[in-house]
Amino acid sequence: MRINLRVWRQAGPDKPGKLVDYRAENVSPDMSFLEMLDVVNEGLIAKGEDSIAFDSDCREGICGTCGFMVDGIPHGPMRATTVCQLHMRSFKDGDTLTLEPWRAKAFPIIKDLVVDRSSMDRIIQAGGYTSVNVGGAQDGNAILIAKPTIEQAMDSAQCIQCGACVAACKNASAALFTSAKVSHLALLPQGQVERYSRVVKMVDRHDAEGFGSCSNEAECEAVCPKEISITNIARMNREYLKATLLRGR
Repeated sequence: MRINLRVWRQAGPDKPGKLVDYRAENVSPDMSFLEMLDVVNEGLIAKGEDSIAFDSDCREGICGTCGFMVDGIPHGPMRATTVCQLHMRSFKDGDTLTLEPWRAKAFPIIKDLVVDRSSMDRIIQAGGYTSVNVGGAQDGNAILIAKPTIEQAMDSAQCIQCGACVAACKNASAALFTSAKVSHLALLPQGQVERYSRVVKMVDRHDAEGFGSCSNEAECEAVCPKEISITNIARMNREYLKATLLRGR
C-alpha cells in the first residue's frame, strides 16, 4: 500500500505550525498505524530530517498515552479503538490522511502530534485519596456489593485518560473523563467518605484547567476507545448538585 500523509508539524509550543506532506511507501495492511509512522520516521531520519513526534507507550490500547486526530476523528475511524490498535487495513491504497494533535486550550501542543495532558492528572489529584482503613487482605466477598453496581463502577474505571473525549467535543470539555473518575468511586463503598467533597474538587478543577462545559451531544462517547457512557456525566451532575446543597447547610 501507498499512503499519503498530511501531518501537523510544530517545533514547539510557541512556534508556528503547518501541515506537511509525506508519503508512506510499501505499507503492509497488517501494520498498526503507529508502526506505519515508525517506518516514515526511519526514512526521515535516514535523510537527516526531523522525525514526526507522537506519543506512545504500551501500544496495546491500555495506557492512554497515544492519541491524535486522523482525518478529524480522534484515534481514527474504527470504533472503540485507540490509534495504536488501528491497523492499516482500515484504509485503502492511495488514501490521503490528515494527522493533527488534540485541539484544546487545556492541551497545549508540545511538538507535532504531542500535547501536554497533565491537566487531566491535576483533576485526578484534586480528587484526593480515599479514607479507608488498610490492613490484612479481606476475602473477596467480605464487602457485599450488588453486581449491577460493580459493573457500572468497573465500566467507568475503564477510562484510560487518553483525551479523545476532549478532542471530539466542540467545547473541549473533559466531562466524560471527569465523570468516569467521579462515578467509579461514588458507586463503591470505599469511596463514600469523600464522596461529595471529591466531586466538588474535581469539577472545580476541571473548570479551572480551561476545559469547556458539556452540551450533551455525545460525541465524546462516540470516540471513546473504552466506550465510556455519557450516563456518567448525568451521575456527576447529580453528585455535584447534592454536594453543593449539603455544603450550603
